[in-house]
Amino acid sequence: MGTDPAVVPGKQWEVAAVPQPRREKLTGWGRTAPSVAQVVRPRTREQIAEAVAGAGPRGVVARGLGRSYGDPAQNAGGLVLDLTGMNRILGVDLDQGTVEVEPGVSLQQLMQAMLPFGYFVPVTPGTRYVTVGGAIGCDIHGKSHHADGSFAQHVLELDLLLADGSVRTLTPETEPELFWATAGGMGLTGVIVRAKLRMMRVETSRIQVETQRVANLDDAMERMTLTDADYRFSVASLDNLATGPSLGRGWVESGNFATLDQLPEKLRGNPLAFSPKPLAAMPDVFPSGLLNRRTIRLMNEANFRRAPKDARPHLATIGGFFHPLDAIHDWNRVYGAAGFLQYQFVVPFAAASTLRRIVERVAVQGAPSFVTVLKRFGPASPGYLSFPADGWTLTYDFPTGTPGLAGLLRWMDAQVLEAGGRLYLAKDSRLDAGDLAAMYPRLEAFRKVRAEADPHGVFVSDQSRRLGL
Repeated sequence: MGTDPAVVPGKQWEVAAVPQPRREKLTGWGRTAPSVAQVVRPRTREQIAEAVAGAGPRGVVARGLGRSYGDPAQNAGGLVLDLTGMNRILGVDLDQGTVEVEPGVSLQQLMQAMLPFGYFVPVTPGTRYVTVGGAIGCDIHGKSHHADGSFAQHVLELDLLLADGSVRTLTPETEPELFWATAGGMGLTGVIVRAKLRMMRVETSRIQVETQRVANLDDAMERMTLTDADYRFSVASLDNLATGPSLGRGWVESGNFATLDQLPEKLRGNPLAFSPKPLAAMPDVFPSGLLNRRTIRLMNEANFRRAPKDARPHLATIGGFFHPLDAIHDWNRVYGAAGFLQYQFVVPFAAASTLRRIVERVAVQGAPSFVTVLKRFGPASPGYLSFPADGWTLTYDFPTGTPGLAGLLRWMDAQVLEAGGRLYLAKDSRLDAGDLAAMYPRLEAFRKVRAEADPHGVFVSDQSRRLGL
């Protein structure tokens, strides 16, 4: 086994009492639906077990870096376990390309530790400030789902601390039901206290990207469909306010990790360099409503004009290609105190007309969206509540003060439901419980596994109460 002591701390934490909980107001990344809970920051699995045992009648849920947009990591009146202190890399096997970590290890931490050895995280979303525990609990996806699937499909095994304090080691082979109820299970089966991941081999830390302006939605979808097999990573950014022949105009970015011989000479001396530094931190001074139809229309126009008309290959950094918003710490503050709502859905490829209908309705209504992102998903994972499934997925960021937003979203829910699609629970803060079962046909099976693992319902969240998960 090849290991490197520099990334394997090895030191065991001394057994200590559970830190005293503190009363805190929590929100998701969208800054909506705040609730107050007792928050405790355990450093060992023994402290987690002790905290879970004393959780009280309102139960407990684990929380990482707070990047879920809605309320799955909140627990009003109950206990929240902040696991960011459990952030040790426990072991590395460089020959096998695997790593064992505690749940609070972030994707950025993994990248910094593993890239020098030629390994990258198996799946990354639009931010690297996500913990491994959260990535499994939400079964996150990225720009490579059509090629790599979702995060949990790269988890070889995990240790799950159950409500009775016992710990079970789960693999997809030995305990598939509880494993796949935990992967994407929104933290409701127990607390993940260790995970073993399979990493992705890379030659360099640069991505060979091809960017091309697209005239409209049809153009974007055709280009992405035709190039699916050529690129590991693919995404389209759309002008969500464009109408008529320009409906859904924008640009498509497609890429693969660069090989060593694709780097210019000046970069070959350190081909796996990775030292991201945020450019700035967003002050919390912006009024709600700053991002509105007028300002977003101006930004959309500028971004569209900046995109090259013809396909133009270039090298991008990991931060620039995967996580551009991470360049500004606390970028969500630009929405002001009222916050925003991220709405992501998937519909089958055969329901492309539904996708078009939604894009058209949002544009005609003039609902502004700072981020409008289109991707293609590959086959679903076995996760009971995992979100990705074969089809088109579209994401909007709507300021909460958008006129007519509630009615628009209810109409969108109905369209998605009729098309056989679903919403992403990691971003949800408002889904109707009655629609949930139709969107997630394995919901009852999930509830059965959850009830067997946690018969007294110790693990709960604001979201689980709202949706009856």
